[in-house]
Amino acid sequence: MAARFTRRDALTLLGGSFVTLAGCHRARQNTAVVGSKNFTEQIILAELLAQQIEAHTSLKVDRRLNLGGTLICHRAMLAGQMDLYAEYTGTALAAVLAEASSNDTEMVYRTVRDAYRDRFGFDVGPPLGFNNTFAIVVRSEDAKKFKLRTISDLVPHAAQWRAGFGYEFMERSDGYPGLSRAYGLKFAAAPSIMDLGLLYRALKENRVDVVAGSATDGLIIALGMVILEDDRHFFPPYQAVTILRGGALREHPELRRALDVLGGKISDDEMRQMNYAVDAQQRDPATVAREFRGSKNL
Repeated sequence: MAARFTRRDALTLLGGSFVTLAGCHRARQNTAVVGSKNFTEQIILAELLAQQIEAHTSLKVDRRLNLGGTLICHRAMLAGQMDLYAEYTGTALAAVLAEASSNDTEMVYRTVRDAYRDRFGFDVGPPLGFNNTFAIVVRSEDAKKFKLRTISDLVPHAAQWRAGFGYEFMERSDGYPGLSRAYGLKFAAAPSIMDLGLLYRALKENRVDVVAGSATDGLIIALGMVILEDDRHFFPPYQAVTILRGGALREHPELRRALDVLGGKISDDEMRQMNYAVDAQQRDPATVAREFRGSKNL
């Protein structure tokens, strides 16, 4: 079980990350800095973005991967220490913009695109094609035993069950606070806050009974887990998009052309398969990204 993080811990981590980024800062003429959050899918997406830039522009790419959570990457962009990364529209809406949730996919995208331009000077690219929504996940044997198909089906059993969630899911309005209100969901004890990379292992080893993962996680299928349907449609859409710093775009307008060709190219299943290749088959993210680009003639 992971130790519980406080807001002070998060701020300490955030400050430490900026020290690291600032320490790495150097003149980067003709260089694009691509960053990522701290989980497999983000590292794969960062490699896809970096390889697109390397293949279709004369720019060099500085990769700054596995930086941390959403706010760390966002603030690195604001500080000009990072030029681009992949974000999710629902995450941007709730965690960054603090706007009310919505299930309208197009409206969420437009809200994020316009607000990121107006508030931060960031350019939001077209959706990459997949929706990485939060997923409430249980063991397949429990789903069968208790006839669990939806999150509503889980509610009567939750008082005897243990939950494990990531820090962001516990803090965000589109995470556990909102989910518990929407469904009347209460567990035997406060959910354990765990590193994202440990959630499925803890579930498999019966240390927790339910976790909040991501719909495109490759390990869900590999480990025989079951995603419960969000039957009350609580979670907003989480379309993956490219966030590009306005200053970098003005200096290098070719970036947008190189990246926009990725629009609509990655399906949910294709992203899940890439995640599976890295997490379950222990393959190199850069190689997985390169092979995907080759399969799409990118």
